[in-house]
Amino acid sequence: MQQTCFHCGNNCEKHSVFYDEKNFCCNGCKTVYEIFSTNNLSCYYDLQSAPGAIPKEVEGKYDYLDNPAIIEKLVEFDDGKLQIVNLYIPHIHCSSCIWILENLHKLQPAIKNAQVDFPKKTIRITYNLEQFNLKEIVKLLNSIGYEPYISLNAYSKGKQKVDRSLIYKLGVAGFAFGNVMFLSFPEYFEVSEFWLEQYKHLFRWLMFGFSIPVVFYAAQEYFISAYKGLRAKILNIDVPISLGILVLFVRSFIEIFMDWGSGFFDSLTGLVFFLLLGKFFQQKTYSFLSFERDYKSYFPIAVTRLNLQENKEENIQVYDIQKGDRLLIRNSELLPVDCILINGKAEIDYSFVTGESEAVHKNSGDKLFAGGKQLSGAIEVEALKSVEQSYLTQLWSNDIFNKNKEETFVNLTNRISKYFTYVVLAIAFGATTFWLFIDSSLAINVFTAVLIIACPCALALSTPFALGNMLRIFGRQKLYLKNATIIEKLAQVDTIIFDKTGTITTNNQREIYYEGIHLNKAEEALLKNTLRSSNHPLSRALYDFLAEQNIQTLDDFEEVTGNGIYATKAENSIRLGSAKFVGNTAETNTQDTVVHIQANDAYKGKYIFHNQYRNGVERLFEELEKRYHIIILSGDNEGEKERLQQLLPKSAQLFFNQKPEDKLNYIKSLQKKGHKVAMIGDGLNDAGALAQSDVGISIAENVNVFSPACDAILEASNFSKISSFFKASQQTISIIKSSFVLSFLYNVVGLYFAVTGQLSPIIAAILMPLSSISVLVFVTFLTNYSARKLFSSTKSQDNKN
Repeated sequence: MQQTCFHCGNNCEKHSVFYDEKNFCCNGCKTVYEIFSTNNLSCYYDLQSAPGAIPKEVEGKYDYLDNPAIIEKLVEFDDGKLQIVNLYIPHIHCSSCIWILENLHKLQPAIKNAQVDFPKKTIRITYNLEQFNLKEIVKLLNSIGYEPYISLNAYSKGKQKVDRSLIYKLGVAGFAFGNVMFLSFPEYFEVSEFWLEQYKHLFRWLMFGFSIPVVFYAAQEYFISAYKGLRAKILNIDVPISLGILVLFVRSFIEIFMDWGSGFFDSLTGLVFFLLLGKFFQQKTYSFLSFERDYKSYFPIAVTRLNLQENKEENIQVYDIQKGDRLLIRNSELLPVDCILINGKAEIDYSFVTGESEAVHKNSGDKLFAGGKQLSGAIEVEALKSVEQSYLTQLWSNDIFNKNKEETFVNLTNRISKYFTYVVLAIAFGATTFWLFIDSSLAINVFTAVLIIACPCALALSTPFALGNMLRIFGRQKLYLKNATIIEKLAQVDTIIFDKTGTITTNNQREIYYEGIHLNKAEEALLKNTLRSSNHPLSRALYDFLAEQNIQTLDDFEEVTGNGIYATKAENSIRLGSAKFVGNTAETNTQDTVVHIQANDAYKGKYIFHNQYRNGVERLFEELEKRYHIIILSGDNEGEKERLQQLLPKSAQLFFNQKPEDKLNYIKSLQKKGHKVAMIGDGLNDAGALAQSDVGISIAENVNVFSPACDAILEASNFSKISSFFKASQQTISIIKSSFVLSFLYNVVGLYFAVTGQLSPIIAAILMPLSSISVLVFVTFLTNYSARKLFSSTKSQDNKN
């Protein structure tokens, strides 16, 4: 009996290594098993049998990773204590791989975190540089059979190794298919004068020769996938496809060997060619959607650039940042690029990048990394390079911020595909058995045609393509989603919560006036520079309202979320915010939005704001009232209550004086009652509520309010389209369901012709990718049409207003 390696599944042959009552093909596999067993990671083998690979000897191979210049090119973060590296690992292929790689910290405690991106076959590792280094990381990965692919040229260009194997396989299958069809012509047309005995056998064996690379090279992934699925006791979609290819090949070989006929080599090579053509079409379309996502759907994030020649500040989009630009980073803003600290007190929170929440103090001249959040006032930095938008996308999608939210619709698709395979196999074997008794010559055709025509590729593709296309459309309408599944969550929402300040009110149009004792010149300068460091909507509005002052670096700055700001410069101090925060116990008027001022421990007065609501807000609430429960959660006082009651529908609820934790707890209470909640806020004080909600949407208006806690970012100029985004999401789900029905009807009709013996395998192979394409065209056309209809009507309404 042939023995297989417990770790990698290879044949042990004569040199079997026996350990712990298990067979291994070499000492390398035995060593990996020992490592996993010693560290209580042996359940690696429970997820899938023999999932590992044979580790290679690497003595001296990675010595170049001792070179600091090379390490700097490979790592994406390095603050002297922590390093983060993203490595491409070709061997990642199953759930066991993901599990063991994301549990590397159990093998090496210096590894803080490891996240696998399965589609890209990459792993992002955060580790303690004082205890471990990059070379040791790579050697550890290699020792357990996951050797990373490292190419300095690829990293310098920002690209990983490109896999062109599908193109090569498609070329081989196409070449063989064309030649087999050409060699089949004499028999197709019954050319008896040419089809002599000697040429007949030659042509048949030539067709067999052309089919060999098609089956054993071009179609190998289908066999590998089917084998892995069966080994894991899973019937995936590649099982019936592989079975069809194998039956065609074996039956055709027997026919020409026994001289019974010419076989089905034309159907076989055509089947593989059209299968690969469909896969190539799918890959190219996915690549297009990915391109749209990463490079065209720029986040609406702005940053303040300092024009030193004209001594002024200007807001620019982050992708306009150039190397050498001087940037102003305010309190709670993220660093959009790697940079050098020039002025200011830098306390950087890298938790968005590393998961470590401890702030890092930096001095002038120190290097700061993109993704860090400034916690102590404003700082001036000089950009070391232009922004890499893909890095911001990666930061936004970091698993640190992903919650375990149900993906019900995706799971439904997977369940349908799973049962579909069982049904297809049952129909194929049942129909074949029937035809063996009726007309055995048709049995092989029926069996193969059923396996091919009933492939649920169209069923499986409709969801990602419909959601992907709508993701692109939303991006053009300036709603930027973290991923396509957010569309499904939008469609399930029944409750929408709005923040007030900076969300339904605009920061660009406000009436502000002052009541109280006038500030002296030193106090005015301190107030202006304190506001300069803050990103709160009221701070930004008041900063623009006040007269220009000389720019100063504050000695101390503290912003208490939901209360106010405290700052000092030399002997002067200032507090601004709520009446309670500045110690004004005599304040009784709660009918206005106000910012109170205390300078040098003496109460001075208050700035009163008259809010300007966004255009179309009243019509928006009227539209949303028809489908959703509307709630306003505001941290401000009740000064705007009467005005809001006029704008909002009667069923809407209003809550004022809400602290950030109050908003978060209120959303939790709604979710416990079974509600699906969307939270729409400004991305600053609402970070907790945005993260807790089923869908968190951050409104961006000329400031850097990028928050990984949110699921979507909406440019403030398109605030009036919120209702259209929700409607478009619901219509997209309806389109996906209708595509399921279309795919089901197609399969019913196709199976009828296949079971009755009226459909040849080659026709089935042609129809299968055509059915997938037809479903993709169907969902693409309908999503484009519904979106165009919705957003054009919203635009016309805005023009009327």
